[in-house]
Amino acid sequence: MSEKNFYITTPIYYPSGKLHIGSAYTTIACDVLARYKRLMGYDVFYLTGLDEHGQKIQQKAEEAGITPQAYVDGMAVGVKELWQLLDISYDKFIRTTDDYHEKVVAQVFERLLAQDDIYLGEYSGWYSVSDEEFFTESQLAEVFRDEAGNVIGGIAPSGHEVEWVSEESYFLRLSKYQDRLVDFFKAHPEFITPDGRLNEMLRNFIEPGLEDLAVSRTTFTWGVPVPSNPKHVVYVWIDALLNYATALGYGQDEHGNFDKFWNGTVFHMVGKDILRFHSIYWPILLMMLDIKLPDRLIAHGWFVMKDGKMSKSKGNVVYPEMLVERYGLDPLRYYLMRSLPVGSDGTFTPEDYVGRINYELANDLGNLLNRTVSMINKYFDGQIPVYVEGVTEFDHALAEVVEQSIADYHTYMEAVDYPRALEAVWILISRTNKYIDETAPWAWQRMKHFEINWQVS
Repeated sequence: MSEKNFYITTPIYYPSGKLHIGSAYTTIACDVLARYKRLMGYDVFYLTGLDEHGQKIQQKAEEAGITPQAYVDGMAVGVKELWQLLDISYDKFIRTTDDYHEKVVAQVFERLLAQDDIYLGEYSGWYSVSDEEFFTESQLAEVFRDEAGNVIGGIAPSGHEVEWVSEESYFLRLSKYQDRLVDFFKAHPEFITPDGRLNEMLRNFIEPGLEDLAVSRTTFTWGVPVPSNPKHVVYVWIDALLNYATALGYGQDEHGNFDKFWNGTVFHMVGKDILRFHSIYWPILLMMLDIKLPDRLIAHGWFVMKDGKMSKSKGNVVYPEMLVERYGLDPLRYYLMRSLPVGSDGTFTPEDYVGRINYELANDLGNLLNRTVSMINKYFDGQIPVYVEGVTEFDHALAEVVEQSIADYHTYMEAVDYPRALEAVWILISRTNKYIDETAPWAWQRMKHFEINWQVS
């Protein structure tokens, strides 16, 4: 494995509506890591994009009176404009309607069918169109019953309604690979961050026994047709997940990027709500295709409001464009990385957002920059002087903080613990402000006795 090739991906977002601050968080978090790895000398490939097939997209297009392709074309333009606004340094933007992707999806489906990792059967269950997922009765957050006690509907864990669906479907043999997946987890306990999420997958889904997964649909047409049985379209679990490989050239004539970056470090970042698909379905799919499994999977928490998870029905969704327009881009990027610990949810409030901007960016960092630049202009004619150690009695204490803060910053950045990495930076900012107070360089008489040196980075 080449240690200097680094492949990082966001999930591909489902464009059934406008993306909110949660999607912005994931994309900025990946962007921060991509930029950091580039600074550390890595050759980085950063992928993002859209999952453009499925029943919900077809319904949205019908409501708008346009074709599904026209609908997703318009949504893709909007998402790319948003990423440009947020200064996202991605290397490729994949769409699952791209011809090269659809061709590989069809080829992979037929390969898995030929090697008996996919088989034809029938599926009945509670289905959520919004989640594009089937649920058992026990998995529903709420169950609706008629007067006789029969289940007639319910609510998925996401809060969306479910409906009973029975249809012919192709199934992926997850059960066949269960033991191999468990062995992989045991050999790679660091695969999923945070640690507790691996135990959730084992306890809730794997230990009870993996059930084979429905991977085709016949109730809608907007998807990749199964070549040998075109009334079926390939479902999201194969179609969308394969984007991480097809974007690099897997299954295509030009596969140099796949050979290069998939043999480096492969790093996925997703929200905790889609961890199961990336920690169970995706590794098993790769096993079936004899492809190396990813090296790391981070499942971050959510930004929630005081009244719970953001949702359009509650009218509490926060859109990043509004925050950029009102407060600027850098404050948004800073706030998102500062406020959400990797292993937990974070509460978004306007008061906290404005407070961090005022107290941390304007007061702490802004004050330090203003004082430093002003004194360089005043005392050194705008030229950064050569650094000399030990000019004042306070230099050694500051140097120790500088050394420790830099070391801590790199440790936390490698751990993708952005709040603590920024905390290390702020310790240095606070100590430097204190150093200015201690040395009081504005006292002109002291400037006659010794030279104060300022290092700006």
